[in-house]
Amino acid sequence: MGQLVGKWIVVFLQGLAIGVANVIPGVSGGTLALIFGIYAKLIALLSDLFKAALSLVRFDFGKTKQLLAPIPWGFLAVLGAGILVAPLAGAALIPGLLDAWPEHSRSLFFGLILGTIPIPWIRIEKRQFNQVLLLIVAAAISFVIVGLPPAQVANPSLITIFFSAALAICAMILPGVSGAFILLVIGMYAPIFAAIDARDFAVILVFALGAGVGLGSFAVVLKALLEKAHDATMAVLVGLMVGSLRSLWPWLSEDRSLLIPESFTGLSPIILLGVLGLAISAAMTAWELKANNRRSDGH
Repeated sequence: MGQLVGKWIVVFLQGLAIGVANVIPGVSGGTLALIFGIYAKLIALLSDLFKAALSLVRFDFGKTKQLLAPIPWGFLAVLGAGILVAPLAGAALIPGLLDAWPEHSRSLFFGLILGTIPIPWIRIEKRQFNQVLLLIVAAAISFVIVGLPPAQVANPSLITIFFSAALAICAMILPGVSGAFILLVIGMYAPIFAAIDARDFAVILVFALGAGVGLGSFAVVLKALLEKAHDATMAVLVGLMVGSLRSLWPWLSEDRSLLIPESFTGLSPIILLGVLGLAISAAMTAWELKANNRRSDGH
């Protein structure tokens, strides 16, 4: 009983961390899911739920029941509760911290993500040159994307909102790519949140529909890739994490260009926070390496 309760607590905390990550610019929930080792499971669940929803729309109740039967509802409910509770548990404070101490906050997150990159990498079964090459290409693409300056769009159409939501939600489940950042880059962040504040239900409904369609359809593609080309797909996902570190570099200009400190004044606490984040994540990585070795030895 105690082990079961402990298991659900861990799942809830994982959901909490994923929920918090979704409000940090430059960090996505997919990054944390990959680090926790539940990424493939979560993608498979989203894929099956989407297929079940499509079957339900076609009134194929037998297929719907077949797809829903194996879903671990307990895991999904506890993880989802953690993700939904995250904003209420303090995630709403993070944007304020980023505004007040941007360099300090980004330095901490940079260290945390940097030190955990080896965790998903060691889950690749056969680490070969091809995987390294895919990682480098994905890292380069991610590096360019997260460095794009934000755009502005005035009075977007509903069809534009639909596809923007689909694109942003796809980015959200990719490690290293923030859905909120994608909305910012394509100029849809301000109009979407203005519509939410104004309770424009037409825009909200179209955005939710686009997000649902994008999430489900992309999850189906990712599930197939993880099943048929696991190591190559994982290498690409790790590369996205590596490239996204650009967005967490402590010193950024308004157009997201990389800067270096102009003076040593106030530099020490920023560096110390980065080292602290790296130490915490390095400890997590060391623990995962030991656990992976035990699994490999069959213990």
